[in-house]
Amino acid sequence: MSYIQLIIADQTRTISGTVHGFFGDALVAALTAEPETIEELRLAVARFVKPVTDSSPFHDFREEENFEPYDAGILIIDLAGRLVATDSSYSQHSYEGSIRVRDEFTDNDAVLPYRLSDDWLVVNSVPEYEAVAKQSRTSRLASGPLDVRQVLFGKALLEFIVKECSEAAVSDEQQLFTRIHKKWLMHEREDLGGRAPRDVLLEKQEFIDFDLHSRSLQWSFTKEGPPPLPSNSRAYRFSGFGTNEIVIYYDLVRYLLNECFQQTNADTSLDSEMARLEELRNEWLSGPNGEYDGRAPDHIIQWERRRVNMILSAHDLIIDEDCEICQAMAADFDTPAFWNLDGCNMDEGFEFSFYKTREEFDENERQMEEFNREFDRDLKAGNYSKSFDEATSDPF
Repeated sequence: MSYIQLIIADQTRTISGTVHGFFGDALVAALTAEPETIEELRLAVARFVKPVTDSSPFHDFREEENFEPYDAGILIIDLAGRLVATDSSYSQHSYEGSIRVRDEFTDNDAVLPYRLSDDWLVVNSVPEYEAVAKQSRTSRLASGPLDVRQVLFGKALLEFIVKECSEAAVSDEQQLFTRIHKKWLMHEREDLGGRAPRDVLLEKQEFIDFDLHSRSLQWSFTKEGPPPLPSNSRAYRFSGFGTNEIVIYYDLVRYLLNECFQQTNADTSLDSEMARLEELRNEWLSGPNGEYDGRAPDHIIQWERRRVNMILSAHDLIIDEDCEICQAMAADFDTPAFWNLDGCNMDEGFEFSFYKTREEFDENERQMEEFNREFDRDLKAGNYSKSFDEATSDPF
């Protein structure tokens, strides 16, 4: 029993047909691309299953809603309601799962992990689906997408920076930029749906980072980069923020604060200074940046939003050009290395951390303090030097 009844619905249509259970697994994994339409789902499944023809994998499907199980069971994917319903002896789906892809290094398949975003709901029967489908669709349609980048990168940010710099024009406060930056991140705003910029930045960080991690594993196994998200897809246009963009956003805010503070004077109008900062912002985002190995910040952001890993060539990994071993390894290195930002140069404190709640941050601080105390005690007792001597002694 390997086939299932598959129903796919978006805002405008519903289709159904019978497919192998593995293809159902691939479709659920493809939901990591956050498709909104059946066509976007068709493109998203190619991230895991390479098409063998130009025709749609749904070309034989019927335009109907058929909840009658077939062979191993049934799978419902409701894109409009962000719902997955599965009742099958082939697979039981959840928010986390795995899918097999061809491993070019062995004769076996490699297993790739995936995670769905938090806005998906997974249920285990058709009756459960029917009980929540209408409400889920209505709720998502009522809320609608919000282009938060218009706020975080746009007029709201520039106006905030100019006003704050104007008020602090003669300040000699050592942590001035840190204080202003915290104020921007932590203040709840109506144009962000009552959320603070920090909440928006971190909302989907873990999900996007994990998806990119899965794609890097796939690239390493298959020796081929998975297809990116289309730039006209809703998932791209209203994307959440991954770590790369969060770090770049931190650097941008600090850059604009510095530029504004250096130029602020009594004769500068709000509009003229905002226009100047807007031009500086655009130049900074589009120009090569030495802090990012010569990459343009906007280029890094675009690739992350399209879920494409930034890669390093084998030559980029050579530290010593005169090292024969390094040269030989580079010649044989046929899988990419991956480049990411990690926020190591960001300010300390909860406001600039990647923890969503202060309780999580405080608990981590407590654990780190305890670890450091234990390390100091063991170091003073000579435990580490003894262990090192034992580990490095010649057993013969």
